[in-house]
Amino acid sequence: MIGRGRVRADALVRGAAMPEPPPTRTIVLWCPDWPVIAAARAAGVPPEQPFAVVSKGQVFASSASSRQSGVVRGLRVREAQARCPELVVQPYDEGLDHRAFEPVIRAVEAAVPGVEVLRPGTVALRSRGPARYYGGERAAAATLAGIAADHGAPAVRAGVADTPFAADQAARARPVRPGERVRIVPVDGSAEFLADLPLAVLGDADLAMVLGRLGIATLGEFAAFTDEQVRDRFGVAGAFLHRLAGGRDPREVSSRPVPPELRVEAAFEPPLDRADQIAFAFRRTADDFAARLRAAGLVATTIRVGIVDERDILLERTWAHPRWFDAADVVDRVRWQLAGGVDPTGLEAPVTSVVLEPVAVDDMANHERGLWGSGPDERVHHGLARVQGMVGHDGVVTPRVGGGRTLSERVVLVPWGDAPAADLASVADRPWPGKLPGPPPATVLERPRPVDVVASDGGSVDVDDRGVLSGAPERFRAEADRGGRFAPVTAWAGPWPLVVRWWDAGGRRLHRLQLVDAEGRAWYLVLADHRWWAEAVAT
Repeated sequence: MIGRGRVRADALVRGAAMPEPPPTRTIVLWCPDWPVIAAARAAGVPPEQPFAVVSKGQVFASSASSRQSGVVRGLRVREAQARCPELVVQPYDEGLDHRAFEPVIRAVEAAVPGVEVLRPGTVALRSRGPARYYGGERAAAATLAGIAADHGAPAVRAGVADTPFAADQAARARPVRPGERVRIVPVDGSAEFLADLPLAVLGDADLAMVLGRLGIATLGEFAAFTDEQVRDRFGVAGAFLHRLAGGRDPREVSSRPVPPELRVEAAFEPPLDRADQIAFAFRRTADDFAARLRAAGLVATTIRVGIVDERDILLERTWAHPRWFDAADVVDRVRWQLAGGVDPTGLEAPVTSVVLEPVAVDDMANHERGLWGSGPDERVHHGLARVQGMVGHDGVVTPRVGGGRTLSERVVLVPWGDAPAADLASVADRPWPGKLPGPPPATVLERPRPVDVVASDGGSVDVDDRGVLSGAPERFRAEADRGGRFAPVTAWAGPWPLVVRWWDAGGRRLHRLQLVDAEGRAWYLVLADHRWWAEAVAT
């Protein structure tokens, strides 16, 4: 023992590297084109149809049939559609990606505990336990790949290696033999297996570009540098990628925490045909839902309510909350959802079950009240929620600024208790060609008011086909002033044309005009079908 200690001390004095810990063999299951599979299933597109999901105007992932036409990741959407005219395009939804992969994860976890999700479509687990149980690494990997394929992940491939990174690349490598689903990298063979792979597999485009300019094109060439050389030039992040390239992945598989079962369901036998009966019967289930969340230390900020009637028709809706849902809030949403499709006498068909599940949860600690309480905000919330419970879901609303070209389009009313759409702000900030610049008028009329605008010769002011006024506005009269005198126009600006749905037979051509009357009020007018309407006013 003393001698071994001396040798270790001498090695440290000389600056030798510490010995690497023995590798923990890893199995990685990979489903090719998973984002495409999940999105195509949700859209109801057949598997043979060329399909792609896009993000930020570029192809994020494409199907095998579309890649045969040259549709690859990073291609602009317009160029992709030019290469493959029959291409079906859907926006990339990361949430859908995760939700669709959840049944696959649970099926693998049921067979082997300790699964780590690397990304939707790819999971990792330690090979020691499964290899002993199934009689070897190849048998274990093939069995788990079959389980994943049976639960919605077709054509799953498996890789086994000393490190998670090497196993991931083994699963993605081109099969040695046709139909091969499992690739085994021998023990201590990860560095040799990775040596010929391109630098792009590291996922750092900037590093790959710099190394390419230095004449380095493969992981083996990059791994030939010493740790000190890489760390001095590329920092900590570069040193980590250097270890991956040399088959020395410092990470180990860490199983995900098994999420608590938060989905609840209430079945009614016999089916119930009144909304108040269903809401009352569902109250105990709502209490159980809230209790499960408390036990897990969570609160639900978004929920999904599914109502099934005896015709086997599912009425599903997602509800958001500005704070978090308690049992009473859940019961209110169930009642409002039922009231959305009924007549005063009852439901269209008796309801057999109500399913409730959380869509978005948060740590309860993030929503605890402060030491001195939240005071007026809590009282305002409870007061408005109580009024809403009496007058209905749409009876209490909050104004928001949305997107659009006209002022009336930009006013969006969101029911109290509902969080605004996540993309409402981004939609409002998008460029809207033809939108009037700010600042906007102070008051947007609930209903446009007909007005008269006349020129100096007494004729009504109109706009010709070239967008030019037939005369300068001189006098102005609102509908409420009919029979009275016209008010003089002291200033005016416009018109600004706006073509609505020019490609559709139902499209319209509008013209906007701003003018100021003798009382100093500024009016925002719209000409539609040769008739002036006042949409807003500022005093």
